[in-house]
Amino acid sequence: MIGHNGGPTIEGGTRWRRHCWTAAREALLPTLPIEVVRTRVRRAKELGLDYRTYASVRAQTGHDVVAFLFSSNALRVRALSPALPQDRAVKLEAIRDAGRIGLAVAPLSPGLLAVNAQLDASHAAPHVLAPFPVLARTIRAALGNLAGDRVILVGDAPLEADWCAAGRLAAYLPAERYFGAA
Repeated sequence: MIGHNGGPTIEGGTRWRRHCWTAAREALLPTLPIEVVRTRVRRAKELGLDYRTYASVRAQTGHDVVAFLFSSNALRVRALSPALPQDRAVKLEAIRDAGRIGLAVAPLSPGLLAVNAQLDASHAAPHVLAPFPVLARTIRAALGNLAGDRVILVGDAPLEADWCAAGRLAAYLPAERYFGAA
């Protein structure tokens, strides 16, 4: 048939497509110029990420990270103890050329989170048991005009990982992994 490349059809299943993507990724990785790798290692350090995590996000999305979305749980800021712990403050301050957005989990207010953490913006987090469309609207509102696939969510509660899917974010990182073990 005209226009057909003679390869397997799309209906052939996911195993063939997975094989093709795996082979393409393996073929690409060794051919990255050393300057590109050095630049990406430097960028990972600017973001406070290990290279493997940063490279994984770049490979999945094709974009650089432009912002982080931090839950107040991940920042260890609570209504009764609103002070940002020193280890969190140091890590937030070290982030270069990326936004820092906070999500205040109730009963903490966004204003209290903004005052006590070094954030560019602060918003109310979605309710833990909110339906998926509400989660999506809340996360999108917090992102403003940022593309979700360029933002990493750092959370610390079990259901916060769902916010990543709702906001179509680049990745979810547990607070322990981003900030290190407490």
